[in-house]
Amino acid sequence: MKKIEAIIRKSKFDEVKKALHSTEVVFFTYWDVTGVGNEKQGHVYRGVSYSTTDIQRRKLSIVVSDEFLDNTVNAILESAYTGSVGDGKIFVSTIDEAYRIRTKEKGTDSLK
Repeated sequence: MKKIEAIIRKSKFDEVKKALHSTEVVFFTYWDVTGVGNEKQGHVYRGVSYSTTDIQRRKLSIVVSDEFLDNTVNAILESAYTGSVGDGKIFVSTIDEAYRIRTKEKGTDSLK
């Protein structure tokens, strides 16, 4: 099993969620996060300068079986892409075991 953590633009969340559902990812968690990126210059809007060093993003946490890894990552890559600085990051790590508390199932059965 693999854990995918994706940090994406908030504006792309609905597209990413739709893409994940189309790849049969039925459950994931997400939350709003703030991070610091590489961009050092601020933006000016109506004469007011705004700092862009603190970036508002959405973080997704998804656990999938190994065979769904590539489809899930590709769905995020395609749907979160804008081509601009700040599109986000995807991290993949290995999960040793998973359990469903209600049924006490373990392994990939707990993900269904």
